[in-house]
Formats: sequence, structure tokens, C-alpha cells
Amino acid sequence: MAHSHFIIHKPYGYLSQFIYELKRKKKLLGELHDFPKGTMAIGRLDEDSEGLLLLTTDGMMSEIIRSKKVDKEYYVQVDGIIHQQAIEQLQKGVEIGFNGTKYITKQCKAFLINEIPAFGTRGKKIRDERHGPTSWASITVNEGKFRQVRKMTAAVGFPTLRLVRVRIGNVHLNDLQAGAVLEVEAFQIEI
Repeated sequence: MAHSHFIIHKPYGYLSQFIYELKRKKKLLGELHDFPKGTMAIGRLDEDSEGLLLLTTDGMMSEIIRSKKVDKEYYVQVDGIIHQQAIEQLQKGVEIGFNGTKYITKQCKAFLINEIPAFGTRGKKIRDERHGPTSWASITVNEGKFRQVRKMTAAVGFPTLRLVRVRIGNVHLNDLQAGAVLEVEAFQIEI
């Protein structure tokens, strides 16, 4: 059986799912493209997050990509001017809450981003300069606890204002625009 694979730029305000059975109306991935039956998101980005999301009809491919062997890189806009000491704390691992218990994140890659990334404006305005400065950092993890990256930046004193996933393994968001869907033969994920 031939499987279908898609690279999408999930916009702000969409859920990483196709069915939502609660009463409130939510924007779902199926509104972006006519995906084949059985298409699933590989991992998730929460409603407030944006960026690279891989979709497939192949459950085995989903398992491989969600594994801890595949890095996921995020660009985060944080409240305040993040400094090198906070970046070093992120790299070593920080304590966050997960399922009602404390959890120390695994070591990760993190660095400051000096130029504002060219993602364009988000669907909902974040805030303006009257509320103080913001800055950007890159964080690459290979684990995926619930809202982990947001919790990590908050743990070092710099709450996340905007989160954009830019890379999964060696698949990059590049200049794919928000809401764009690209069908591919396969994901060339190096492990």
C-alpha cells in the first residue's frame, strides 16, 4: 500500500488534529488541505504554536519520527532579553512540572538568535514594544513532554511569547508559508 506524506506549516490557532468533539468550534488541520483518509499528525504543536508539522498515513513512519532519536528544533520569542546564562541552563536541563510531578529535562542544544526570524506576522498579535523588549532563541530537543519548550523558557525566567518549530530531523520549515501544505514522496529522516 502506498502511503501519503505531507510537510505543512501549521498556522497559529489550529489544533494538530482532524477531529474535535467538544462543543467549542476549533480550527483543524483538515481545513488546510484535502488530506487522504487515515492521515495523522506526527507529534503535535499546541494551538498557540506554529511551524513545521509532518503528516502521514504511515503509522510506522510516525513512530520513527516521534522517537527520541530525532531532534526537533524550535525558535522561541521570549519575554525580555534572554542572556547566555539562561541559555546555558536550558542546555544542561531545567526542572519543569509534568503530570503533577517535577521533571528535569534532558540536555539540549540552545543558542541566542540575534536577527528576528522572517516568519511574518502571527494570526494573533503578540504585543508591542510598550510592554518591554523581546528576544529570540533556538532550542533543540529530542523529547516531547506536554508544552515542554514553553515550560523550559519559563523555568529560566523568560516566558515564551511565540513558538515556531523550524526543523524535525533534517526536514526544515524553510520558507514554507503559514497554512501551506507540501506533499512529498517520503520523509528523508536521518537517525
